[in-house]
Amino acid sequence: MKNAAGLSGHPPVATAAAGRAAASHSAAPDSAASQPAASDLSTRDRVTRLLLERGATTAAQLGDALGLSPAAIRRHLDAMLADGDVTAREQVVRGSRGRGRPAKVFLLTDAARGRCGTHHYDNMATAALRWIARNGGSDAVEAFATDQVAALETRCRAAMEDAGDDPLARAEALAGALTAEGYAANASTIASGGQLCQHHCPVAHVAAEFPQLCEAETAVISRLVGTHVQRLATIAHGDGVCTTHIPAQSGRAKSGKTVTTVRTDR
Repeated sequence: MKNAAGLSGHPPVATAAAGRAAASHSAAPDSAASQPAASDLSTRDRVTRLLLERGATTAAQLGDALGLSPAAIRRHLDAMLADGDVTAREQVVRGSRGRGRPAKVFLLTDAARGRCGTHHYDNMATAALRWIARNGGSDAVEAFATDQVAALETRCRAAMEDAGDDPLARAEALAGALTAEGYAANASTIASGGQLCQHHCPVAHVAAEFPQLCEAETAVISRLVGTHVQRLATIAHGDGVCTTHIPAQSGRAKSGKTVTTVRTDR
C-alpha cells in the first residue's frame, strides 16, 4: 500500500490525527448497532398494535397482516421476547386438530400492554378497593364497581342511539363506542350468535384482584346489547382478550343480573 501522507501531501502528524478521527468514526457504528434501527422500531410498533387489537396471534398471522417474511417477523418477535414485551405459549385448539405440535401464539405482556394505554394510579385504586372490602364487605365493592361503570354505560348508550334493536347490530355499535373509550373493541358474527372482543382493559390490574369490576362491565354489555351474554375470557385473568359471547336468542335481558361468566381456557 502506498503511503497516505505522500498521496495527500499532509504531514505525518496530520495523517495520524486523521487516522484517529477515522478510528473514532469507525467505532461509532458499533455502539449504534446495539440500538434498534428506526425502521425496526416502527415495525415493532405495528406488531405491538396488532397484538393489542387481536390478542393471541401466531407468527404466521402477524407476518401475513404486516407483509413480513417468516424470517423478518421471527426476528422482531425474538427481540420483543428478549425485551419482555411479548410472551409465547401453545395455541389452544378446541376439537380435533391435525398432526404436529400446536402453533405458538404471541401475546403482549402486562408491561407492554400498560404502555399502550392508561394504567394510572393502579396501586391507589387497588388500595382503595381493599379498604372498601374490609370496611363494607363484598356488597360495597360491587356497589362501587356498578357506580364506576354507570357513566360509561350512559356514554355508550348515547353513541348507540341509532343501532336498532337487533342484539348483534347493537354489539357492533357498542364495539365502536368502546373503541372510542380506549378498549380497542370489535364485534363479529359466529355460528352460535355474536362475539364482542375488547383488546385493551384500562383497569386490568385492579380487576385481577376485584372481579366485581369485570362483572359490572359485563352487566353493562348485557343491558346495552339487550340480551343475555356470557363472558368467556378476560384480560384480568390472563387471557389475551376480553371475550363476551352473545347467544343467538330472541329473549332480552331484563337486568344486568342476566350475566353468565364461563371460562373456556382453563
